[in-house]
Amino acid sequence: MPAGTVPPVRLRVACLDGDVTDAPIADEPASFEITDSRVVYEGAVWDVRRDTIAYHDDSMVREYVDHTGAVAVYAEDDEGRVLVIQQYRHPVRLRDWELPAGLLDMEGEDRLTAAKRELAEEADLEADTWEPLVQYNTSSGGSDEFIQIYRARNVRATASAFDREGEEADIVTRWVPRAELVEAILDGRLHNSALVVATLAVDAAERR
Repeated sequence: MPAGTVPPVRLRVACLDGDVTDAPIADEPASFEITDSRVVYEGAVWDVRRDTIAYHDDSMVREYVDHTGAVAVYAEDDEGRVLVIQQYRHPVRLRDWELPAGLLDMEGEDRLTAAKRELAEEADLEADTWEPLVQYNTSSGGSDEFIQIYRARNVRATASAFDREGEEADIVTRWVPRAELVEAILDGRLHNSALVVATLAVDAAERR
């Protein structure tokens, strides 16, 4: 098994027919008939959708943020420090520390291209080495958003700087040792979900 690879966790899983089987733990795809689907709120960034689902013998209604999806970048320098950016986030009333990240809102753009674009636009950086790190759903009960996080290494400055506006106009950048980020996360001083997930994932992989 390659270094850094996390071995699959095997569970004794009870099947619907009562049998028990050994299987690696994994989310299970599921699909039920959607009898009605409509946008009930059209927002400036994303919409709220209401679906009516024929779930077994019931008809249930669920509302959720109809999201474009997003990418984030866990960028490291030659010393193993991690690039974090600080910007204002209105819903949580924080200038939080986070990873360079952005929406998949450009038609036809793949995730890796979007990640490279966001690193350049938010931090004026580019990288030679890219690898998928982790993908996760931000709120499975309230949003269909998945974030794909990439690990970027061999980082350097872009040829020119980008003009930024809105919350990005006063972005602060900082290179922080991973151990310091882990400590701040566990102490409850850092809260951004992509930063938390990526940092702990890399830390776990490196320890293995």
